[in-house]
Amino acid sequence: MPKTAILQPGAQGLAGPMASLDGLLRAWLPRQRWFAGKDRPVTDLRLLSMTELFPGCLHLLVHAEHAGFPSGHGGVPAPAGTSQPEPADCYQLLLGVREQLVPRLRRAFIGRATEGPLAGLAVYDALCDPRSAQLLLERLRRPGTAGPLHFETDRAVSVPGGLAPRLLEAEQSNSSIVYGDEFILKVFRRIQPGVNPDLEVPWALAGLGCSRVPAPVAWFRTTQPQPATLGVLQPFLPDASDGWTLALRALSTGDDFTAQAHELGRATAEVHLALATAFPTGRLRDTATTASAMAERLDAAAQAVPALRPHAAALCTAFDALASCDAGPPAQRIHGDLHLGQVLRAGREWFVIDFEGEPSRPLAERCLPESPVRDVAGMLRSFDYAARQRRPWRPEWARRCREAFCAGYASGSGWDPRKKHALLRAYETDRAVYEVLYEARHRPDWLAVPMAAIERLAVRGG
Repeated sequence: MPKTAILQPGAQGLAGPMASLDGLLRAWLPRQRWFAGKDRPVTDLRLLSMTELFPGCLHLLVHAEHAGFPSGHGGVPAPAGTSQPEPADCYQLLLGVREQLVPRLRRAFIGRATEGPLAGLAVYDALCDPRSAQLLLERLRRPGTAGPLHFETDRAVSVPGGLAPRLLEAEQSNSSIVYGDEFILKVFRRIQPGVNPDLEVPWALAGLGCSRVPAPVAWFRTTQPQPATLGVLQPFLPDASDGWTLALRALSTGDDFTAQAHELGRATAEVHLALATAFPTGRLRDTATTASAMAERLDAAAQAVPALRPHAAALCTAFDALASCDAGPPAQRIHGDLHLGQVLRAGREWFVIDFEGEPSRPLAERCLPESPVRDVAGMLRSFDYAARQRRPWRPEWARRCREAFCAGYASGSGWDPRKKHALLRAYETDRAVYEVLYEARHRPDWLAVPMAAIERLAVRGG
Protein backbone atom coordinates (compact mmCIF):
# COMPACT_ATOMS: atom_id res chain seq x y z
CA MET A 1 0.00 0.00 0.00
CA PRO A 2 1.43 3.43 -0.90
CA LYS A 3 2.46 5.66 1.94
CA THR A 4 0.99 9.11 2.44
CA ALA A 5 2.37 11.48 -0.19
CA ILE A 6 1.58 15.09 -0.96
CA LEU A 7 2.53 15.86 -4.53
CA GLN A 8 2.80 19.45 -5.68
CA PRO A 9 1.75 20.38 -9.23
CA GLY A 10 4.33 19.14 -11.67
CA ALA A 11 6.21 17.00 -9.16
CA GLN A 12 6.88 13.44 -10.38
CA GLY A 13 3.96 13.60 -12.85
CA LEU A 14 3.35 10.21 -14.47
CA ALA A 15 6.51 8.81 -12.91
CA GLY A 16 4.66 8.63 -9.58
CA PRO A 17 1.14 7.36 -8.73
CA MET A 18 -0.27 8.66 -12.01
CA ALA A 19 1.77 6.01 -13.76
CA SER A 20 -0.70 3.59 -12.15
CA LEU A 21 -3.83 5.74 -12.49
CA ASP A 22 -3.58 7.79 -15.68
CA GLY A 23 -5.00 5.23 -18.09
CA LEU A 24 -7.68 4.06 -15.66
CA LEU A 25 -8.91 7.59 -14.94
CA ARG A 26 -8.90 8.66 -18.59
CA ALA A 27 -11.39 5.87 -19.30
CA TRP A 28 -13.44 6.24 -16.09
CA LEU A 29 -13.78 10.01 -15.61
CA PRO A 30 -15.74 10.82 -18.80
CA ARG A 31 -18.42 8.29 -17.76
CA GLN A 32 -19.16 10.13 -14.50
CA ARG A 33 -22.17 12.41 -14.26
CA TRP A 34 -20.13 15.10 -12.53
CA PHE A 35 -17.29 15.18 -15.06
CA ALA A 36 -17.55 18.43 -17.01
CA GLY A 37 -15.49 17.46 -20.06
CA LYS A 38 -17.51 14.60 -21.51
CA ASP A 39 -17.44 15.98 -25.05
CA ARG A 40 -13.86 17.22 -24.90
CA PRO A 41 -10.86 14.88 -25.22
CA VAL A 42 -8.68 14.78 -22.10
CA THR A 43 -5.27 16.03 -23.16
CA ASP A 44 -3.54 15.68 -19.78
CA LEU A 45 -4.12 14.46 -16.22
CA ARG A 46 -1.87 15.75 -13.44
CA LEU A 47 -1.86 14.86 -9.78
CA LEU A 48 -2.13 17.98 -7.60
CA SER A 49 -2.17 16.19 -4.25
CA MET A 50 -2.58 12.70 -2.85
CA THR A 51 -3.13 11.71 0.78
CA GLU A 52 -3.70 8.29 2.26
CA LEU A 53 -6.83 9.26 4.17
CA PHE A 54 -6.85 5.91 5.94
CA PRO A 55 -5.47 2.48 5.00
CA GLY A 56 -6.77 1.49 1.57
CA CYS A 57 -8.30 4.90 0.75
CA LEU A 58 -6.49 7.59 -1.23
CA HIS A 59 -7.69 11.18 -1.46
CA LEU A 60 -6.69 12.82 -4.75
CA LEU A 61 -7.04 16.17 -6.43
CA VAL A 62 -6.53 15.67 -10.15
CA HIS A 63 -6.13 18.39 -12.75
CA ALA A 64 -7.70 17.58 -16.13
CA GLU A 65 -6.96 19.52 -19.29
CA HIS A 66 -9.21 19.28 -22.31
CA ALA A 67 -8.98 20.02 -25.99
CA GLY A 68 -11.73 22.18 -27.41
CA PHE A 69 -13.93 24.53 -25.44
CA PRO A 70 -12.59 26.77 -22.67
CA SER A 71 -13.57 25.88 -19.12
CA GLY A 72 -15.75 28.31 -17.21
CA HIS A 73 -18.02 28.73 -20.24
CA GLY A 74 -20.15 25.63 -19.77
CA GLY A 75 -18.78 24.22 -22.98
CA VAL A 76 -19.66 27.29 -25.05
CA PRO A 77 -16.93 28.13 -27.55
CA ALA A 78 -15.10 31.39 -26.96
CA PRO A 79 -16.33 34.23 -29.20
CA ALA A 80 -14.35 34.63 -32.37
CA GLY A 81 -11.28 36.78 -32.05
CA THR A 82 -10.79 36.21 -28.33
CA SER A 83 -7.80 34.53 -26.77
CA GLN A 84 -8.33 32.29 -23.76
CA PRO A 85 -6.06 29.91 -21.88
CA GLU A 86 -6.16 26.15 -22.31
CA PRO A 87 -9.15 24.88 -20.29
CA ALA A 88 -8.58 22.89 -17.11
CA ASP A 89 -10.65 21.45 -14.29
CA CYS A 90 -9.75 20.07 -10.87
CA TYR A 91 -11.58 17.01 -9.56
CA GLN A 92 -11.73 15.43 -6.11
CA LEU A 93 -11.45 11.65 -6.08
CA LEU A 94 -11.55 9.17 -3.20
CA LEU A 95 -10.09 5.93 -4.50
CA GLY A 96 -10.05 2.58 -2.77
CA VAL A 97 -7.18 0.20 -3.50
CA ARG A 98 -7.08 -3.49 -2.55
CA GLU A 99 -5.73 -6.73 -3.88
CA GLN A 100 -9.10 -8.43 -4.37
CA LEU A 101 -12.39 -6.67 -5.07
CA VAL A 102 -15.35 -7.97 -3.05
CA PRO A 103 -18.62 -8.53 -4.99
CA ARG A 104 -20.45 -5.57 -3.42
CA LEU A 105 -17.88 -3.19 -4.94
CA ARG A 106 -18.05 -4.42 -8.53
CA ARG A 107 -20.15 -1.45 -9.65
CA ALA A 108 -17.50 0.89 -8.18
CA PHE A 109 -14.61 -0.83 -9.98
CA ILE A 110 -12.41 1.53 -12.00
CA GLY A 111 -9.72 -0.91 -13.11
CA ARG A 112 -6.64 -2.84 -12.08
CA ALA A 113 -3.34 -0.98 -12.22
CA THR A 114 -0.71 -2.65 -14.38
CA GLU A 115 2.29 -0.45 -13.63
CA GLY A 116 3.63 2.07 -11.14
CA PRO A 117 3.36 1.90 -7.33
CA LEU A 118 -0.21 0.50 -7.45
CA ALA A 119 0.59 -2.26 -9.94
CA GLY A 120 -1.55 -5.35 -9.37
CA LEU A 121 -4.08 -3.57 -7.14
CA ALA A 122 -7.77 -3.10 -7.92
CA VAL A 123 -8.82 0.59 -7.92
CA TYR A 124 -12.41 1.64 -7.19
CA ASP A 125 -14.56 4.61 -6.15
CA ALA A 126 -14.23 4.54 -2.35
CA LEU A 127 -17.46 6.49 -1.79
CA CYS A 128 -19.31 3.34 -2.84
CA ASP A 129 -17.60 1.37 -0.06
CA PRO A 130 -19.60 1.43 3.22
CA ARG A 131 -16.41 0.97 5.24
CA SER A 132 -14.71 3.96 3.61
CA ALA A 133 -17.86 6.06 3.99
CA GLN A 134 -18.03 5.24 7.69
CA LEU A 135 -14.38 6.10 8.22
CA LEU A 136 -14.89 9.39 6.39
CA LEU A 137 -17.69 10.27 8.83
CA GLU A 138 -15.38 9.45 11.73
CA ARG A 139 -12.85 11.96 10.38
CA LEU A 140 -15.61 14.58 10.19
CA ARG A 141 -16.78 13.88 13.74
CA ARG A 142 -13.36 14.74 15.17
CA PRO A 143 -11.63 17.95 14.03
CA GLY A 144 -8.09 17.42 12.82
CA THR A 145 -5.84 17.21 9.80
CA ALA A 146 -4.48 14.64 7.40
CA GLY A 147 -1.73 16.17 5.29
CA PRO A 148 -3.31 19.22 3.61
CA LEU A 149 -6.83 18.08 4.54
CA HIS A 150 -8.58 19.85 7.42
CA PHE A 151 -11.70 18.44 9.12
CA GLU A 152 -13.82 20.94 11.06
CA THR A 153 -17.12 20.86 12.96
CA ASP A 154 -19.74 23.07 14.53
CA ARG A 155 -18.95 22.21 18.13
CA ALA A 156 -22.52 23.01 19.15
CA VAL A 157 -23.78 19.95 17.24
CA SER A 158 -23.00 16.37 18.21
CA VAL A 159 -22.74 13.83 15.40
CA PRO A 160 -23.11 10.26 16.69
CA GLY A 161 -20.83 7.51 15.45
CA GLY A 162 -21.85 4.23 13.84
CA LEU A 163 -24.42 5.72 11.44
CA ALA A 164 -24.97 3.44 8.45
CA PRO A 165 -23.95 5.14 5.16
CA ARG A 166 -26.00 5.11 1.96
CA LEU A 167 -24.68 6.61 -1.27
CA LEU A 168 -27.42 8.43 -3.18
CA GLU A 169 -27.81 7.16 -6.73
CA ALA A 170 -29.63 10.16 -8.20
CA GLU A 171 -27.91 12.06 -11.01
CA GLN A 172 -25.96 14.89 -9.41
CA SER A 173 -23.04 17.16 -10.15
CA ASN A 174 -21.50 15.94 -6.85
CA SER A 175 -21.68 12.81 -4.70
CA SER A 176 -23.86 12.58 -1.58
CA ILE A 177 -23.88 10.07 1.26
CA VAL A 178 -26.74 9.79 3.77
CA TYR A 179 -25.79 8.61 7.26
CA GLY A 180 -28.54 6.86 9.21
CA ASP A 181 -31.23 9.21 7.86
CA GLU A 182 -29.78 11.86 10.19
CA PHE A 183 -27.09 13.60 8.15
CA ILE A 184 -26.11 14.02 4.53
CA LEU A 185 -22.57 14.59 3.29
CA LYS A 186 -22.06 16.32 -0.02
CA VAL A 187 -18.64 15.59 -1.49
CA PHE A 188 -17.81 18.20 -4.10
CA ARG A 189 -16.34 16.71 -7.24
CA ARG A 190 -15.29 19.74 -9.28
CA ILE A 191 -13.06 21.83 -7.04
CA GLN A 192 -12.35 25.54 -7.34
CA PRO A 193 -10.24 27.63 -4.98
CA GLY A 194 -12.11 29.43 -2.21
CA VAL A 195 -14.98 28.76 0.16
CA ASN A 196 -17.75 26.84 -1.61
CA PRO A 197 -21.08 28.73 -1.49
CA ASP A 198 -22.77 25.55 -0.25
CA LEU A 199 -20.81 26.01 2.99
CA GLU A 200 -20.60 29.79 3.08
CA VAL A 201 -24.28 30.57 2.50
CA PRO A 202 -25.96 28.03 4.82
CA TRP A 203 -23.47 28.93 7.57
CA ALA A 204 -24.26 32.64 7.23
CA LEU A 205 -28.02 32.07 7.13
CA ALA A 206 -27.86 29.80 10.17
CA GLY A 207 -26.26 32.70 12.04
CA LEU A 208 -29.36 34.75 11.27
CA GLY A 209 -31.69 32.03 12.48
CA CYS A 210 -33.05 31.34 8.99
CA SER A 211 -34.66 27.90 9.31
CA ARG A 212 -35.35 27.50 5.58
CA VAL A 213 -31.78 26.29 4.93
CA PRO A 214 -30.21 23.28 6.75
CA ALA A 215 -27.10 24.47 8.61
CA PRO A 216 -23.64 22.85 8.16
CA VAL A 217 -22.53 20.68 11.09
CA ALA A 218 -19.12 19.60 9.73
CA TRP A 219 -16.97 20.15 6.66
CA PHE A 220 -13.55 19.44 5.25
CA ARG A 221 -11.21 21.49 3.12
CA THR A 222 -7.73 21.45 1.64
CA THR A 223 -4.87 23.93 1.84
CA GLN A 224 -2.98 22.55 -1.16
CA PRO A 225 -2.47 23.32 -3.94
CA GLN A 226 -4.84 26.19 -3.02
CA PRO A 227 -7.38 26.54 -0.18
CA ALA A 228 -10.72 25.02 -1.23
CA THR A 229 -13.84 23.44 0.28
CA LEU A 230 -14.13 19.69 -0.34
CA GLY A 231 -17.33 18.57 1.41
CA VAL A 232 -20.13 19.61 3.78
CA LEU A 233 -22.17 17.56 6.29
CA GLN A 234 -25.71 18.83 7.02
CA PRO A 235 -28.86 17.53 8.71
CA PHE A 236 -30.86 15.17 6.53
CA LEU A 237 -34.64 15.53 6.28
CA PRO A 238 -35.77 11.89 5.98
CA ASP A 239 -39.45 12.64 5.51
CA ALA A 240 -38.91 15.38 2.96
CA SER A 241 -39.60 15.17 -0.76
CA ASP A 242 -37.98 17.39 -3.32
CA GLY A 243 -40.13 19.79 -5.28
CA TRP A 244 -39.53 17.98 -8.56
CA THR A 245 -40.89 14.70 -7.21
CA LEU A 246 -43.91 16.45 -5.67
CA ALA A 247 -44.69 18.32 -8.87
CA LEU A 248 -44.52 15.14 -10.99
CA ARG A 249 -46.72 13.35 -8.46
CA ALA A 250 -49.32 16.11 -8.69
CA LEU A 251 -49.24 15.94 -12.48
CA SER A 252 -49.66 12.17 -12.51
CA THR A 253 -52.64 12.23 -10.15
CA GLY A 254 -54.25 15.36 -11.58
CA ASP A 255 -53.88 17.19 -8.25
CA ASP A 256 -53.60 20.93 -8.04
CA PHE A 257 -50.13 22.26 -7.13
CA THR A 258 -50.85 25.98 -6.89
CA ALA A 259 -51.06 26.08 -3.08
CA GLN A 260 -47.63 24.46 -2.79
CA ALA A 261 -46.26 26.79 -5.50
CA HIS A 262 -47.59 29.82 -3.62
CA GLU A 263 -45.92 28.71 -0.38
CA LEU A 264 -42.72 27.98 -2.27
CA GLY A 265 -42.78 31.53 -3.59
CA ARG A 266 -43.09 32.88 -0.04
CA ALA A 267 -40.24 30.64 1.14
CA THR A 268 -38.03 31.82 -1.72
CA ALA A 269 -38.73 35.45 -0.82
CA GLU A 270 -37.88 34.71 2.82
CA VAL A 271 -34.54 33.21 1.82
CA HIS A 272 -33.81 36.17 -0.46
CA LEU A 273 -34.49 38.60 2.38
CA ALA A 274 -32.15 36.62 4.64
CA LEU A 275 -29.45 36.61 1.95
CA ALA A 276 -29.77 40.37 1.54
CA THR A 277 -29.18 40.72 5.30
CA ALA A 278 -26.31 38.22 5.54
CA PHE A 279 -24.31 39.47 2.56
CA PRO A 280 -23.55 42.90 1.14
CA THR A 281 -25.97 44.12 -1.48
CA GLY A 282 -24.82 46.15 -4.45
CA ARG A 283 -25.84 48.03 -7.49
CA LEU A 284 -26.77 46.02 -10.51
CA ARG A 285 -24.76 46.52 -13.60
CA ASP A 286 -26.70 48.81 -15.90
CA THR A 287 -29.32 46.89 -17.84
CA ALA A 288 -27.55 47.54 -21.15
CA THR A 289 -24.43 45.75 -19.90
CA THR A 290 -26.50 42.84 -18.56
CA ALA A 291 -28.40 42.61 -21.85
CA SER A 292 -25.14 42.60 -23.81
CA ALA A 293 -23.76 39.74 -21.71
CA MET A 294 -26.96 37.74 -22.27
CA ALA A 295 -26.77 38.34 -26.02
CA GLU A 296 -23.15 37.16 -26.06
CA ARG A 297 -24.14 33.94 -24.26
CA LEU A 298 -26.91 33.38 -26.78
CA ASP A 299 -24.53 33.91 -29.69
CA ALA A 300 -21.98 31.48 -28.24
CA ALA A 301 -24.66 28.88 -27.44
CA ALA A 302 -26.07 29.13 -30.97
CA GLN A 303 -22.62 28.31 -32.31
CA ALA A 304 -22.60 25.14 -30.18
CA VAL A 305 -26.26 24.11 -30.70
CA PRO A 306 -27.48 24.65 -34.28
CA ALA A 307 -31.15 24.28 -33.26
CA LEU A 308 -30.92 27.68 -31.56
CA ARG A 309 -29.83 29.60 -34.64
CA PRO A 310 -33.26 30.11 -36.31
CA HIS A 311 -34.56 31.71 -33.10
CA ALA A 312 -31.57 33.86 -32.17
CA ALA A 313 -32.77 37.12 -33.71
CA ALA A 314 -36.21 36.89 -32.10
CA LEU A 315 -34.74 35.95 -28.71
CA CYS A 316 -32.48 39.00 -28.84
CA THR A 317 -35.57 41.22 -28.69
CA ALA A 318 -35.90 40.20 -25.03
CA PHE A 319 -32.39 41.46 -24.36
CA ASP A 320 -33.03 44.63 -26.37
CA ALA A 321 -36.07 45.35 -24.18
CA LEU A 322 -34.01 44.72 -21.04
CA ALA A 323 -31.42 47.29 -22.13
CA SER A 324 -34.00 50.07 -21.86
CA CYS A 325 -36.02 48.96 -18.78
CA ASP A 326 -35.49 49.71 -15.11
CA ALA A 327 -33.04 47.52 -13.20
CA GLY A 328 -35.64 46.22 -10.76
CA PRO A 329 -34.77 45.18 -7.21
CA PRO A 330 -31.21 45.76 -5.89
CA ALA A 331 -28.48 43.26 -6.60
CA GLN A 332 -27.87 40.79 -3.78
CA ARG A 333 -26.54 37.32 -3.07
CA ILE A 334 -28.89 34.76 -4.64
CA HIS A 335 -29.18 30.98 -4.95
CA GLY A 336 -27.91 31.00 -8.51
CA ASP A 337 -29.41 27.73 -9.79
CA LEU A 338 -32.89 27.60 -8.30
CA HIS A 339 -35.31 24.95 -9.54
CA LEU A 340 -37.70 22.33 -8.16
CA GLY A 341 -34.87 19.87 -7.52
CA GLN A 342 -33.20 22.37 -5.17
CA VAL A 343 -36.09 22.64 -2.71
CA LEU A 344 -37.47 20.17 -0.19
CA ARG A 345 -40.88 20.00 1.46
CA ALA A 346 -41.14 18.43 4.90
CA GLY A 347 -44.60 18.60 6.44
CA ARG A 348 -45.96 21.98 5.43
CA GLU A 349 -42.58 23.71 5.18
CA TRP A 350 -40.30 24.35 2.21
CA PHE A 351 -36.51 24.25 2.55
CA VAL A 352 -33.92 25.51 0.07
CA ILE A 353 -30.72 23.51 -0.53
CA ASP A 354 -27.68 23.36 -2.83
CA PHE A 355 -26.30 26.90 -2.94
CA GLU A 356 -23.39 26.09 -5.25
CA GLY A 357 -24.93 27.89 -8.21
CA GLU A 358 -24.10 26.75 -11.73
CA PRO A 359 -20.96 24.58 -11.38
CA SER A 360 -19.71 25.57 -14.83
CA ARG A 361 -19.29 29.21 -13.73
CA PRO A 362 -16.16 30.36 -11.87
CA LEU A 363 -16.69 30.33 -8.11
CA ALA A 364 -15.87 34.03 -7.71
CA GLU A 365 -18.51 34.86 -10.31
CA ARG A 366 -21.14 32.73 -8.55
CA CYS A 367 -20.63 34.75 -5.35
CA LEU A 368 -21.29 38.15 -6.92
CA PRO A 369 -24.53 40.03 -6.13
CA GLU A 370 -27.12 39.53 -8.85
CA SER A 371 -30.76 40.33 -9.47
CA PRO A 372 -33.12 38.06 -7.47
CA VAL A 373 -35.15 37.90 -10.68
CA ARG A 374 -32.64 35.34 -11.89
CA ASP A 375 -33.73 32.88 -9.19
CA VAL A 376 -37.40 33.57 -9.90
CA ALA A 377 -36.85 32.87 -13.61
CA GLY A 378 -35.10 29.60 -12.77
CA MET A 379 -38.07 28.36 -10.76
CA LEU A 380 -40.56 29.41 -13.43
CA ARG A 381 -38.59 27.42 -15.99
CA SER A 382 -38.67 24.44 -13.64
CA PHE A 383 -42.48 24.39 -13.56
CA ASP A 384 -42.41 24.25 -17.34
CA TYR A 385 -39.90 21.37 -17.21
CA ALA A 386 -42.22 19.43 -14.89
CA ALA A 387 -45.28 19.99 -17.07
CA ARG A 388 -43.38 18.66 -20.08
CA GLN A 389 -42.71 15.31 -18.40
CA ARG A 390 -46.20 14.01 -19.17
CA ARG A 391 -48.11 13.70 -22.41
CA PRO A 392 -50.18 15.42 -23.47
CA TRP A 393 -48.30 18.49 -22.30
CA ARG A 394 -50.25 20.55 -19.77
CA PRO A 395 -49.25 24.20 -20.32
CA GLU A 396 -52.15 25.39 -18.18
CA TRP A 397 -50.74 23.51 -15.16
CA ALA A 398 -47.39 25.25 -15.61
CA ARG A 399 -49.07 28.65 -16.09
CA ARG A 400 -51.09 28.31 -12.86
CA CYS A 401 -48.01 27.26 -10.89
CA ARG A 402 -45.98 30.13 -12.29
CA GLU A 403 -48.68 32.61 -11.35
CA ALA A 404 -49.03 31.15 -7.85
CA PHE A 405 -45.28 31.16 -7.26
CA CYS A 406 -44.99 34.81 -8.28
CA ALA A 407 -47.97 35.74 -6.10
CA GLY A 408 -46.42 33.98 -3.13
CA TYR A 409 -43.08 35.64 -3.80
CA ALA A 410 -44.75 39.07 -3.99
CA SER A 411 -46.50 38.52 -0.66
CA GLY A 412 -43.18 37.78 1.03
CA SER A 413 -40.84 40.19 -0.73
CA GLY A 414 -42.94 43.31 -1.24
CA TRP A 415 -42.45 43.41 -5.02
CA ASP A 416 -44.14 41.39 -7.77
CA PRO A 417 -41.97 39.71 -10.42
CA ARG A 418 -44.91 39.79 -12.84
CA LYS A 419 -44.78 43.59 -12.85
CA LYS A 420 -41.17 43.44 -14.07
CA HIS A 421 -42.16 41.82 -17.36
CA ALA A 422 -39.18 42.89 -19.49
CA LEU A 423 -36.75 41.95 -16.72
CA LEU A 424 -38.37 38.57 -16.09
CA ARG A 425 -38.63 37.73 -19.79
CA ALA A 426 -34.94 38.50 -20.34
CA TYR A 427 -33.81 36.36 -17.40
CA GLU A 428 -36.13 33.52 -18.40
CA THR A 429 -34.78 33.65 -21.96
CA ASP A 430 -31.21 33.62 -20.67
CA ARG A 431 -32.05 30.62 -18.48
CA ALA A 432 -33.66 28.76 -21.39
CA VAL A 433 -30.54 29.34 -23.51
CA TYR A 434 -28.43 27.87 -20.69
CA GLU A 435 -30.77 24.86 -20.50
CA VAL A 436 -30.50 24.22 -24.25
CA LEU A 437 -26.73 24.16 -24.01
CA TYR A 438 -26.78 21.95 -20.90
CA GLU A 439 -29.18 19.40 -22.37
CA ALA A 440 -27.33 19.30 -25.68
CA ARG A 441 -24.15 18.40 -23.82
CA HIS A 442 -25.44 16.15 -21.04
CA ARG A 443 -28.97 14.89 -21.85
CA PRO A 444 -29.75 15.16 -25.57
CA ASP A 445 -33.06 13.34 -25.07
CA TRP A 446 -34.25 16.31 -22.98
CA LEU A 447 -33.35 18.98 -25.52
CA ALA A 448 -36.95 19.29 -26.71
CA VAL A 449 -38.02 20.65 -23.32
CA PRO A 450 -36.03 23.90 -23.32
CA MET A 451 -36.41 24.19 -27.10
CA ALA A 452 -40.18 24.39 -26.60
CA ALA A 453 -39.59 27.34 -24.26
CA ILE A 454 -37.22 28.90 -26.79
CA GLU A 455 -39.96 28.73 -29.42
CA ARG A 456 -42.51 30.27 -27.02
CA LEU A 457 -40.19 33.06 -25.94
CA ALA A 458 -39.18 33.78 -29.53
CA VAL A 459 -42.64 33.71 -31.11
CA ARG A 460 -44.82 35.25 -28.41
CA GLY A 461 -42.22 37.12 -26.45
CA GLY A 462 -42.92 35.43 -23.12
